[in-house]
Amino acid sequence: MKNAVLALRAKQLETSKREFNARGGKMIRCDHCLLAVNYCICAGIEVAMQCQSAVCMLMSHNESYKPSNTGRLIADIIPDHYAFRWQRTEVEPELLALLANPAYQGIIVFPQDNLPAERFITSVPRELGKKPLFIFLDGTWREAKRMIRKSPYLDNLPIISITPDKLSEYKLRVAAFDNHLGTAEVAILVLELAGEHDAATKLEQHFIDFREAYLAGKRNKGELLRGSSSEDE
Repeated sequence: MKNAVLALRAKQLETSKREFNARGGKMIRCDHCLLAVNYCICAGIEVAMQCQSAVCMLMSHNESYKPSNTGRLIADIIPDHYAFRWQRTEVEPELLALLANPAYQGIIVFPQDNLPAERFITSVPRELGKKPLFIFLDGTWREAKRMIRKSPYLDNLPIISITPDKLSEYKLRVAAFDNHLGTAEVAILVLELAGEHDAATKLEQHFIDFREAYLAGKRNKGELLRGSSSEDE
């Protein structure tokens, strides 16, 4: 099963100069969903094969490592997807080529946060011969703000902002503010706005399955760890 976020994670682990030791590192995990093997949800993944939108995950350095990351769930559902590590001083040529590809219409997904009002759009454009490419800045709120402000190659792209009607149900990590959604939750709302109802439904179910299995694993961590009582963030 293709997942560019997992491929990025594997690449970073191979090239890392030091071992990545997160809490819960001794837990026996599924190689794909990264949940404890007893709670693996891979069998329930349904790819949205008819989706006419693409996604690009621009990830902060540590984000792809985290088993609690939900950007990975988006990659499970949307067939046309990409993932890149964000670096302030270096930009991967493949990322620049993707943004310049005339087959795509790049759209950044980001809250309204003191950015020029003229950059924001309220609907998803459907240009003839172009597929919407939703670009998610995947990291902490502080990291995401740094990414959009220090990435000049994103400056000319429109921004779509999602204002949810309900507070986040993402309980895996604590957001800095109550109204900050997890990446997968934002993607569900964006896909709905783009008319990708099947993809949004499949991603929502995948997110629910992931959240419940993750929390169940934390509740029963004593049964799942090999000689350790630590737990992952």
